[in-house]
Amino acid sequence: MPISDSNDSPDNASAIPEAVKVKPKSGRRWAREFALQGLYELYVGKHEASAVRLRIEGDEDFKRADKEFFREMWLGLTAEFTSLVALVEPHLDRKIDEVSPIERANILIGAWELQNRLDVPYRVAINESVELAKSFGGTDGHKWVNGVLDKLAPSLRAAEVAANPPRGVRR
Repeated sequence: MPISDSNDSPDNASAIPEAVKVKPKSGRRWAREFALQGLYELYVGKHEASAVRLRIEGDEDFKRADKEFFREMWLGLTAEFTSLVALVEPHLDRKIDEVSPIERANILIGAWELQNRLDVPYRVAINESVELAKSFGGTDGHKWVNGVLDKLAPSLRAAEVAANPPRGVRR
């Protein structure tokens, strides 16, 4: 007689609390993850941006990504790299080259999205970078990424931040 866990029955599928169910990644989340991987390759492997992009687009999982969003982001991140660094450096507590490659990539992805994708609410742009840092970065890297992007957001999205201040901030 096979051993079974009573919770494995199909009848119990609806008993799983909503908070426990894992939501599938969106196409944009996949695109951001690929951008993060690509920037990491640029920083650590010193590969050419075009070669990295081709490798990413050839990845089997790339079909899950929002391809247009990725391409726009990748082009922006690589073409505007110097200006993005200049944008974030005043909000850093150290030089950008001293920041780990994962946190650096997350900061630049968040900065690019805050600056260029006004269709993405600023809180979403920040949260997406924070979530990437939680998944791929150091132990407390996500807190640092959040702090930097929270400081940057008002200079790029003043009206939106004023209308929807971060939690805990009074108007």
